[in-house]
Amino acid sequence: MQPLVVLEGVNKHFGSLHVLKDIDLTVARGEVVVVIGPSGSGKSTLCRTINRLETIDSGTILIDGQPLPEEGKQLAQLRSKVGMVFQSFNLFAHKTVLENVTLGPIKVKGVKKAAAEKRGRELLERVDIASQADKYPAQLSGGQQQRVAIARALAMDPMVMLFDEPTSALDPEMINEVLDVMTSLAKSGMTMVVVTHEMGFARRAADRVVFMDDGRIVESNTPEEFFSRPQSDRAKDFLSKILSH
Repeated sequence: MQPLVVLEGVNKHFGSLHVLKDIDLTVARGEVVVVIGPSGSGKSTLCRTINRLETIDSGTILIDGQPLPEEGKQLAQLRSKVGMVFQSFNLFAHKTVLENVTLGPIKVKGVKKAAAEKRGRELLERVDIASQADKYPAQLSGGQQQRVAIARALAMDPMVMLFDEPTSALDPEMINEVLDVMTSLAKSGMTMVVVTHEMGFARRAADRVVFMDDGRIVESNTPEEFFSRPQSDRAKDFLSKILSH
């Protein structure tokens, strides 16, 4: 398996708080890694360091063999290869759904408007929202907006997609429509790092589950092994609390 994202000895502090402690993680091309753990364990920070939304204090992060650039044009280029979907949808309210999806390819990659719109409509079809292309974000449900955000990230043809708790701001009935899109994306071979509380998705779509606690990776295993035979007391305790309801 060819490594695509490699973190070695990564440390991160927020003031006196040590949020990432000597993180080593390799994500292979085409692999779906789901990161789970209690709140405050460092999951979202880990996700955000991969495209340098958070800087690190020490260690190295490589994407496709290249170290993360400090800033400027190279960082912008890198970010165009690393798609990110957040808890909040971060869509431009004054632009239509299609304009939101085509903005990046046109502005960052210099794609011609007609080509960007053709591809944009294909992606909206893929996330099952093509009929909403000319609406504005405020006219959509939360689940629809999040699917637009996924299409927008895909429009940049990323090498890897990062999802930072993409369903945590959604009403329960909208969660599955977003998870279904993510599951089909996983099956299509997209490299994905997903921070989520959705254990059903982790079981169904992950190649590997990474369990974090207190800024460290405590366990890393296949979903079947992790959920049926967790190795650490911390993971056993975590699973007993969330799976007994």
